Amino acid sequence: MQANPCTNADAGPDLPPGRLEPVTTPDPSSATHPFRPEETARDAAPQFVLPLVARIEKAAPPARTDALETAARAVLVMLSDDRSLGDGEWARAMRDWQDARIRKVVRRARGAEWRRAEALPGITVTGKSAEVRVFPPVPLDGWPKELARLQVSGTELDDPEPPVAADPSAPVLWLSPDVEMSAGKAMAQAGHGAQLAWWELGDEDRAAWRESGFPLAVRTAEPARWRALTVSGLPVVRDAGFTEIAPGSCTVVADHPALRRG
Repeated sequence: MQANPCTNADAGPDLPPGRLEPVTTPDPSSATHPFRPEETARDAAPQFVLPLVARIEKAAPPARTDALETAARAVLVMLSDDRSLGDGEWARAMRDWQDARIRKVVRRARGAEWRRAEALPGITVTGKSAEVRVFPPVPLDGWPKELARLQVSGTELDDPEPPVAADPSAPVLWLSPDVEMSAGKAMAQAGHGAQLAWWELGDEDRAAWRESGFPLAVRTAEPARWRALTVSGLPVVRDAGFTEIAPGSCTVVADHPALRRG
C-alpha cells in the first residue's frame, strides 16, 4: 500500500453518532472521527457499508472523471433522500452506517448484472456517460446476493480528453496528486469527500446544493495546490486503509464555496 502522510490539518468533521447536522472541524486525535485509521469506539458498533454499483459496459465504458463525479453525487442523493431521513424506510440503516466506520464499496456491472442490480431498492444517478446506482447501507457481511457476486477490484477507466478546468465558483473534490487509485477506489473516495462537505454545510446551503442537482467537479490537484488545500481548514478525507492505500493517507479535499474560510 502507498503511504501518503498528511499535514497536521488532516481535518474532516467529527460526526456525532447518528447525526447529520453540521459540526466543526475536529482535533485530528478525536476518538470518534469517522475516517480515523486507528481503532475507535466506532469499531465496536455493528459495521455497515454503502454499496454503489457503476454500470460499465464493455463496449461503452464511462469516462473516469464523469464516473467519479456521478458516484459523489449518488452519495449526496442518498444522504438527502427523504427515505434516508427521519422515519424514512432507509433512515435506520443510514443511522447505523453513520454510527460505525464510514465504508463505501464500488462494484461494477453490465448487461444482465446491471438489470438485476436495478431491480433492488436504490437510486440510479446518471452523468454525461456514467450511471451509478447507490443502495441503502447493508451489513458488512450481509450483501444481497445480486450485489455480492459483482466484481469489486480492477475497475479501470480513462478520460478520452483531459477534464476542463474546474469552475472555482462550484464545489470541487480535489484528489491527491500523490496517491494512485483504481477508478473504483477513487469513486469511493470522491463519495467520502462529498459526504464530509455535506456534513459541514448548514441547512440553507444544503438545500441550495440539493435543489441545483448537486453540481460538483472532481479534479486532481497540482502538488502546490494540494499542499495549500490540506492546511486550508476544508474537510479532508483521511483513508482508513482497508484497501489499496496505506492507513492515514489523505485522498480528497472537499472544496465547497460555502466552506471556504477567510
